[in-house]
Amino acid sequence: MACHLHHTHLFASDISKSIQFYTEFFGGQVVMDLKMAGSRNVFLSVGRGKLHFYDQAPKNPVRGNIHHIGIQTDNLEEMVNKLTARGVPLKKGITDFGFWKYTTVLAPDNVLIELFQVDKTQLSKEQTAYFDLDNP
Repeated sequence: MACHLHHTHLFASDISKSIQFYTEFFGGQVVMDLKMAGSRNVFLSVGRGKLHFYDQAPKNPVRGNIHHIGIQTDNLEEMVNKLTARGVPLKKGITDFGFWKYTTVLAPDNVLIELFQVDKTQLSKEQTAYFDLDNP
């Protein structure tokens, strides 16, 4: 039996604001927008991954059991500049481990996003494939 992680499901106190944030900054695309369980449900594709937004405010106003969503980029500095130019503050500066550098920002509803960039020249062939942005 094969399994794969399909999506992360998030409550949204303002679903339009959440959709706008992920489409504007991360190139997200709405792939499904429908009514289920009495509420609007939106699936948003961000690269190969998906987010599923439920049009309902979070029941617990903190991050709960989700620590963060990791979004890989091929140009972390450019991504940081794009966010900060639009008034989105970083939670911390860029941390650089040589092969991996990252920062964090808060999305709507206090969802913590780790933005990261990988230097694939410092990884094994197997590890490189895992972080390949060009081939799903």
